[in-house]
Amino acid sequence: MAITLIRFIPANAPADAEPKWGVVFGDKIAPLDGTYVTTADLIRDGREAARQLTPVQATLELGSVRILPPVTSNQQFICQGVNYESHVRESGLDPRNFPFNTIFTKAPSCISGPYDDVVRPAHVKLLDYEIELGLVLGRDLVPGEVVTPDKLHEVLAGVTIVNDVSARDVQLPQGQFYKGKSYQTFGPVGPVLLLLEPEEWQRWRELKMTLTVNGVARQQAYCGEMLFKPHQTLTELASLHGMHVGDLVATGTPAGCAAKAPGKLVMFILKHFMSDAGKWKAFIAKAKKNPLYLKPSDVMALSIRTDDGALDLGQQRTRVVSA
Repeated sequence: MAITLIRFIPANAPADAEPKWGVVFGDKIAPLDGTYVTTADLIRDGREAARQLTPVQATLELGSVRILPPVTSNQQFICQGVNYESHVRESGLDPRNFPFNTIFTKAPSCISGPYDDVVRPAHVKLLDYEIELGLVLGRDLVPGEVVTPDKLHEVLAGVTIVNDVSARDVQLPQGQFYKGKSYQTFGPVGPVLLLLEPEEWQRWRELKMTLTVNGVARQQAYCGEMLFKPHQTLTELASLHGMHVGDLVATGTPAGCAAKAPGKLVMFILKHFMSDAGKWKAFIAKAKKNPLYLKPSDVMALSIRTDDGALDLGQQRTRVVSA
């Protein structure tokens, strides 16, 4: 049975208080003994102890703590782009032109809590959201190893919710994914790290992602719609560089983002009759009229779970505020 882990501090504690880990049972927490500074420490040294905790040991009220991101900022934050056909098409692209896995990074320093505010920088006007399934490594990848679909449990520890918040007016005109996606608070993660059993890893395709803004559904899709599956991505990453226990891989987002490609006629005009500078100026001017982009006071709610509720990653809820 999946283990629902959280990282937390007492609600009234100072921000620099030493975080603790625990297992959630209903509305209570069974605290885990010991100190695990990083996600890697917890997975290496505390995972089995967490599996031994029972509801009888759940003595701490969930409402009495502040929940922190279950992935610590020392871990790598790797992302996949255009990994759902629906998102490829809404971006004005043809999936047939993407026979490769698009991989980039976000700064780990942008990781924030599942209920913390998302801060929109003063110069950013086109703030967007992207719900994604986060994979957390259970061990270091062996350079060059090949991960097969039936061996995910040997490589991965668990899953979590990621919101790949993006400043489109930085990312797109500048062609800078890292800059446009790495501002402080642009990586809400959690609330939980769901540790899966070997047989539960075979159900990752059944996980359904839902993102709402102010109660209105914007994104909804099953994780099985990914173009490049977890075992393919892990295999490719193992061929690129070191990947270590506790590192986070965000697996891409489906359709429903605020950013949309212009129509074919507009694209033709932009391509043939405008300079690059003029093209992006026109894009930003038009996009500013799009009511789907996030504004201060907007509230995002993200959930990922199987339809039968057997695997449930909880609900992330964040509010947009001005810098």
